[in-house]
Amino acid sequence: MTMLTIDSLTYRIAGRTLLEDASAQIPAGHRVGLVGRNGTGKSTLLGLILGHAQPDAGSIDLQRGTRIGIVAQEAPGGPETPLDVVLAADTERAALLAEAETAEDADRIGEIHMRLSDIDAHAAPARAAQILAGLGFDDSMQGRPMSSFSGGWRMRVALAAVLFSEPELLLLDEPTNHLDLEATVWLESYLKSYPHTMLLVSHDRQILNSVVDHILHLDQRQLGYYTGGYDSFERQRATKIEQSKAFAAKQDARRKHLQSFVDRFRYTASKARQAQSRLKAISKLAPASIMADDPSMAFEFPAPAELSPPLISLDNVSVGYEPGKPILNRLDLRIDPDDRIALLGSNGNGKSTFAKLMAGRLDPMNGAQHRASRLRCGFFAQHQIEDMEPEGSAFDHLSRLMPKAREMEIRNRLGRFGFSGDKAFVKVKSLSGGERARLNFALITHDAPPMLILDEPTNHLDIDSRSALAEAINGFPGAVILISHDWHLLELTADRLWLVAGGQVQPFDGDLNDYRKMMLGQRGGSSDQGRSSTPAPKPQRSYGPERRKQIEPLRRAAREAETALNGVTQKLAELEQELLDSGLTAAARAALMRRRSELANDVKRAEDRWMESEEALQSASVG
Repeated sequence: MTMLTIDSLTYRIAGRTLLEDASAQIPAGHRVGLVGRNGTGKSTLLGLILGHAQPDAGSIDLQRGTRIGIVAQEAPGGPETPLDVVLAADTERAALLAEAETAEDADRIGEIHMRLSDIDAHAAPARAAQILAGLGFDDSMQGRPMSSFSGGWRMRVALAAVLFSEPELLLLDEPTNHLDLEATVWLESYLKSYPHTMLLVSHDRQILNSVVDHILHLDQRQLGYYTGGYDSFERQRATKIEQSKAFAAKQDARRKHLQSFVDRFRYTASKARQAQSRLKAISKLAPASIMADDPSMAFEFPAPAELSPPLISLDNVSVGYEPGKPILNRLDLRIDPDDRIALLGSNGNGKSTFAKLMAGRLDPMNGAQHRASRLRCGFFAQHQIEDMEPEGSAFDHLSRLMPKAREMEIRNRLGRFGFSGDKAFVKVKSLSGGERARLNFALITHDAPPMLILDEPTNHLDIDSRSALAEAINGFPGAVILISHDWHLLELTADRLWLVAGGQVQPFDGDLNDYRKMMLGQRGGSSDQGRSSTPAPKPQRSYGPERRKQIEPLRRAAREAETALNGVTQKLAELEQELLDSGLTAAARAALMRRRSELANDVKRAEDRWMESEEALQSASVG
């Protein structure tokens, strides 16, 4: 049974066509990820489904009687509690309870209570409380007035309300943007068992792989429907792109062959008729439309000067904002030049406070802090994007930070972050959120800092840009401290996990999957999962200075081996792309094949060196 039918849909806004003759069908019960690059019209399509706008042509048809649910733009900010707001989202239950208080007819009272029983109304408070707990609201928070919460927490309540109401068609537009990693993990698990149809706009690859069973791709004003999660979609799309390139190449060769005959004989009387027939054949050839492969978005962080370890060491440090009220205590930690550290822990536990301490924006209240003499930190935070000068361009912003640099140097630096040519002079007010985020990366790395501190850097980035950011982090030779709800980014980049909880920051004993299990045990993994008593994580072993001195060369060797492997693998991938060119001569193809064999051997040797270095590091770390 079809839940949603999009038929020949065309929609234009401000003279720009976002959808043109686009069609798709979504069966009932499918959990669908709506994907596409920023600005293609994903949120607009949700608005069309909701009826907030009318298409220029075509139609959108929903199964009759379908309840649609979407996260409210604003949650109430009055005296109601989060639990009150969530319970009120079940409008039928709320109406029946209100009527039950005033009904006098015995038969009607009986009908009301029978219906309340049918919809399991007595269990609603417990279910609402469990959803709120999963999104980070403990018992005391659930009883506080909504007016006491920030906008981000109110958005969590709005999300909890729509989940609680369980509409037949659930529309979610970037639901993780206001969540921390812990709430994101819970939401992912909850959505896996959602009992109805779902259309989810997200750039979170982890959720798109684990939650959805189909992908609806909005690209070049068209909709494509794919089976499976995001990784499966990427493979299917890559195949289609190669097929379209091959078809276009054949069509182009056929067209050139016909055209050459026409050019040669069109003015020869004996061949004029044949030339005319070939002109007709050319006009009837199907257009050689190549499926556009999304352009890659590269980030390139400038390489910093090498500093001797440690970059920062903390000895019994406390830090906070008000005298006598530390947020974090007894910090005994060390950060070395090639560390990749992910900070775990729920919002409000002090992750951002610790990040500001590392960036030098907060001084210790007590204890000893040692910082390398030439240490500079590039600090990415969301407020920096919001505080940019709207009338200034990317060039204006960077030139103010680099007053002695030549124009070409500034333009080259901006080009590393996607601001090539005239794009460098576009006003910030005209840039998308993702473009402003990329500009922020350019600004915080203008002086090649040896350490990057990234606090939720992916909020405005699409999937391609997030992948490019992961590559840039892995290629950066300095230290990185990362706070993110993007599970995939953490998996790709972090090699150390620190848990911020209970006023302390300690190494986490386990990997990200261990942390996921712990979080789901504490919050309840889904709507039908109870709580478990998973034990708190054990601190990792802390090595002394001599032990660290022994391990440091091994860690550096492993990092260098991984960088070398990435480099030669990239070269092989580029050569494989060259071999797809159907216009290669036999000699050129033979030369490329020989080079491919050499590179394949180089990859094998690089893999062996990397594995050996990782095994040596692992043995030393656990020894």
